[in-house]
Amino acid sequence: MEKYNHKYGAEQIQVLEGLEAVRKRPGMYIGSTSVRGLHHMVYEIVDNCVDEALAGYCTEIKVAIEPGNIISVEDNGRGIPVEIHPKTHISTAETVYTVLHAGGKFGGDSGYKVSGGLHGVGASVVNALSTWTEVTIKRDGGLYQMYFEKGKTVKKLEKIGDAEGTGTKVRFLADDTIFESLDYDYETLEKRFREMAFLTKGLKITIEDKREETPKKAEFCFEGGLVSFVEFLNKNKEKLHKTPIYIEKNGEIPVEIAIQYTSSYSENIYTFVNNINTIEGGTHLEGFKRSLTKVFNDYARSHNILKEKDNNLQGEDIREGITAVVSVKVKEPQFEGQTKTKLGNSEVTGVVQSMVNEALSTFLEENPNVAKAILEKCISASRAREAARKARELVRKKNSLETSTLPGKLADCSSKNADECEVYIVEGDSAGGSAKQGRDRKFQAILPLWGKMLNVEKARADKIYGNDKLNPVILAVGAGIGADFDITKIRYGKVIIMADADVDGAHIRTLLLTFFFRYMRPLIENGYVYAAQPPLYKVKKQKKEYYVYSDKELEVLLEDIGRTGVELQRYKGLGEMNAEQLWDTTMNPETRTLLQVTIEDAVMADQVFSMLMGDKVGPRKEFIEENATYVTNLDI
Repeated sequence: MEKYNHKYGAEQIQVLEGLEAVRKRPGMYIGSTSVRGLHHMVYEIVDNCVDEALAGYCTEIKVAIEPGNIISVEDNGRGIPVEIHPKTHISTAETVYTVLHAGGKFGGDSGYKVSGGLHGVGASVVNALSTWTEVTIKRDGGLYQMYFEKGKTVKKLEKIGDAEGTGTKVRFLADDTIFESLDYDYETLEKRFREMAFLTKGLKITIEDKREETPKKAEFCFEGGLVSFVEFLNKNKEKLHKTPIYIEKNGEIPVEIAIQYTSSYSENIYTFVNNINTIEGGTHLEGFKRSLTKVFNDYARSHNILKEKDNNLQGEDIREGITAVVSVKVKEPQFEGQTKTKLGNSEVTGVVQSMVNEALSTFLEENPNVAKAILEKCISASRAREAARKARELVRKKNSLETSTLPGKLADCSSKNADECEVYIVEGDSAGGSAKQGRDRKFQAILPLWGKMLNVEKARADKIYGNDKLNPVILAVGAGIGADFDITKIRYGKVIIMADADVDGAHIRTLLLTFFFRYMRPLIENGYVYAAQPPLYKVKKQKKEYYVYSDKELEVLLEDIGRTGVELQRYKGLGEMNAEQLWDTTMNPETRTLLQVTIEDAVMADQVFSMLMGDKVGPRKEFIEENATYVTNLDI
């Protein structure tokens, strides 16, 4: 084996002092240096303020994005202690911002009973990754200030005046040599702080964007806490019972849960630990699910809703149509990883389970009508699941018997390398014909769809298997659906929806996206789904032809080539283009425009799909009225 000739002695071992490590490996501390990591910086500081609220000292937090993407966070908590720290021999406030593992959240008898900012690295990490940070503290009747640059103290803590009240204000400018962009998204921050306000009953959080001439501002304060949260999540859905079920218990591990069932078929459970969204769940979710299954089965048996010969209801049957928020407060939470997305404390399972067992059993006994409505839905879900299983097996059997398992209408590509292959799902046979002729057969497959597609928002899984409009899509993608979905079996690296630029086209696109979101969500999450952008106009002047994709683009072109002697054709549909035109404008990787479909926020996506595709007309009407002013290219 070849040996590399280099020195390996004491001088080769690097010791990163203080905050150097953070600047060297920022991803370890904030997840990434993308826009997501940038927003994480704000959350770290706000988490510290929320911890003050959880401790019962802070009632208001003000967050602002100032011009130049400077972030300001102010609270009316106790203010960071200003006295000299016995161990570091510098002020405690400076210690918190310059020493990596320093904070009030470590000792058993610490300043905090529970906290979201657990690792004691939040404040110092933000400081390390900022061009400058300014901290102003109101405490003990004085006003104190200190200033840092790239984590290093430039101006030590000093008293600059007197002040009434208490609190901390932090202003920082993230370091543009570390982050890919410093452009904060107001909507992302707004969603996060709305969530925080729901989780901390009575805490007032304001967020303001001062970068534009007309500043945006939102204020959140919810006295109803989690009940308000569930009502917000379900505002566009038909409820099975009017008031959410609320369970609260204050003990060693305080637990708070709100549950409401709707007539929809999807399951939406959101879990939090110390106000941190545990998107991967963990032991608290496990405890909740177990108890849910047990309580409903026990109730159904004791009230003879389930007969002796009937099988028990499964967890997924009981969770169909549920919207729940589970929030626990744990003194020393064990998270899997710094980004805190999964709870690992084993004792939490039992605590949540026994508490839900007791409270939910009592609720069902006291509210037999609600119990009956929920159980009827669970039983019909169980029958549908059984029917879906049989339909699924039938589909599988059929596929294995046939020599070719691909749908007849699919014009497949010759390459079998999924990374380079792409399938166009095309509306109607006419466009399908042009697309088949115009494509590059090596890597482009065409699947034409015609007729009215099924709206999966209003249908259970058993209706989806075997549906003649959706089955070709399932077979073509090749990775199964629902619980059976396996991303490794996908046949195409790009699934491209190619529909007309009119109302019908938009409807087909939405129906397909609803299907992908509800039954093949990893497809969207991993960035496989795209929408093709066919041109809106063809502009001809003398012998030159131009394709234009928006009204704005058309204006720019006409300014450029002049408005006289121009022939203008507006494309109503893809079928108006011949094979060559379709290739040039919409399918050629060199010249086309594809829009990647992504889900930044599953809560919001769920709401949008429920509103646009669900049974309730009212929310849809409101949405149309609110957004009618933004419509361009209206096709009447």
